[in-house]
Amino acid sequence: MSPSLFRLRGLFCTLLLVSGMALAGVAFAQGNPIKVLVGFPPGGGTDAIARVLAERLKDQLGVPVIVENKAGAGGQLAAQALKAAAPDGNTLFLTHDHSVSILPLVMKNPGFDPAKDFVAVAGFATFVNALAVSGGTPAKSVNDYVAWVRSQGGGKGTVGVPAPASVPEFLVNVVGQKYSLDLQAAPYRGSAPMMADMLGNQIAAGVASIPDFIENHKAGKIRVVAVMGPARQAVMPDVPTFTELGLAGFEDIPYYGYFAPAGTPKAVIDRFSEALAKVLTQPDVRNQLTAMGLAVGHMPPEQLASRERAYAQTWARVIKASGFQAQ
Repeated sequence: MSPSLFRLRGLFCTLLLVSGMALAGVAFAQGNPIKVLVGFPPGGGTDAIARVLAERLKDQLGVPVIVENKAGAGGQLAAQALKAAAPDGNTLFLTHDHSVSILPLVMKNPGFDPAKDFVAVAGFATFVNALAVSGGTPAKSVNDYVAWVRSQGGGKGTVGVPAPASVPEFLVNVVGQKYSLDLQAAPYRGSAPMMADMLGNQIAAGVASIPDFIENHKAGKIRVVAVMGPARQAVMPDVPTFTELGLAGFEDIPYYGYFAPAGTPKAVIDRFSEALAKVLTQPDVRNQLTAMGLAVGHMPPEQLASRERAYAQTWARVIKASGFQAQ
């Protein structure tokens, strides 16, 4: 190859590299804000987590990171909005397992297909769900709660859940079967309104995530009496797992992560993932998230995608075994 052709080839490669870098930064370098969709109302655990991370991500990315609550249908509306968004990195979806892994299993037409419409960006934590009782009950354990339901309602009771056809609702059914109670799940539009009713003693019990319960549990306003997962939680070591209580099958723990519309450039996804990884190394951020009951750990895109698929497969088996029919 002649020197002139060699130089021309080198110039061409350089232009390709610069073009790729420009594409990677298009969502951020022009100063466009990043909108993070949250499928639940303000005041809930997911909303609080999103705002903690948004505050630090804006410093890493150099652009505003805005949390937009698009509440309704257990995150379904937010997921549909993500599908409709342009794949430019300016719109992301911060969610836990329910919206991405569970909804497609319990709905015939959720309006999105995670495998086709979304791409994993980065995960940042796992967590567990729990059963809690309101301050209006004397119960301090699951056995106490069971005895109280039998004494008050002849074995009939209502348990709040943040969304219909969710992991918490399936847990309510299993608890009812285990203790021969007629427990009915009462679906809410997110954990915040459910918690408001628990604090007002309008509902005696609820199942939601540890981040949703932790503040009021620590304040003594509600009492978490059992947790899902393979082990007790560091933030409440005195609370037993459902496995300890004889309710096996709830050991696989859910996740939190960011998703983007399919077609979002890999370079944009990688840049956001790297920024999140840096945020998660900040001690105060880790402390805040840990205090909410999260097990913090960065998951790059491929790891989050794998975690989502495995979780969906696990719960597909549980849901099928329960006899639940997709609505």
